[in-house]
Amino acid sequence: MIDQVPVSYYLLLGAILFAIGAGGVLIRQNVIVILMCVEMMMNAVNLTFLAFSRYLDSATGQIFVFMIMAVAAVEVAIGLALLVELNRHKPAVNVDEINSLKG
Repeated sequence: MIDQVPVSYYLLLGAILFAIGAGGVLIRQNVIVILMCVEMMMNAVNLTFLAFSRYLDSATGQIFVFMIMAVAAVEVAIGLALLVELNRHKPAVNVDEINSLKG
């Protein structure tokens, strides 16, 4: 019988992915890269939910993953729509150069 991978490995991988995503959000200035890093952070949380769901033999973690995936899809759609609209008026993709949303 094949041994199962311990839950701690999944949690460690999720923590590493989350840290890389958080570092990318804090360091990068390109809006598209920031959105990709946010997606990476959401996928790290999904991995953690699935690991605990498998460990506890419960389906609630999988339900949370579906909800997070729906939120991620909406976030990508709205984020890209805002980027396209901003790119029509100002061809800047850097966060520091975008100030047209200030009131």
